[in-house]
Amino acid sequence: MMDRPRSVGLPWYEEASYAALRARLADGDKLPPLYETWRVATEQMEREVQRSGVSVVRVPIVPDAFAAWCARAGLSPDAAARARYAAEALAGDAPA
Repeated sequence: MMDRPRSVGLPWYEEASYAALRARLADGDKLPPLYETWRVATEQMEREVQRSGVSVVRVPIVPDAFAAWCARAGLSPDAAARARYAAEALAGDAPA
């Protein structure tokens, strides 16, 4: 049995940059068109994870910084890259 992590990084988008971010992501079309729809769903997921005893740390995904990080890492800007970025930020490895 694997131990649950004590905390997880949650890729978090700011409303002001949401449309631009969606346009630049490889899988942006899979995100809800409206920020409010995304926020409500993500906060619900966040609460469910917290109820399981895992703390959630919101990791801001800033479009330019994330794009640069993906380019340096040779990654497509998709969900897997966002999860990795959040995990590395939580571990203190991702650039601000």
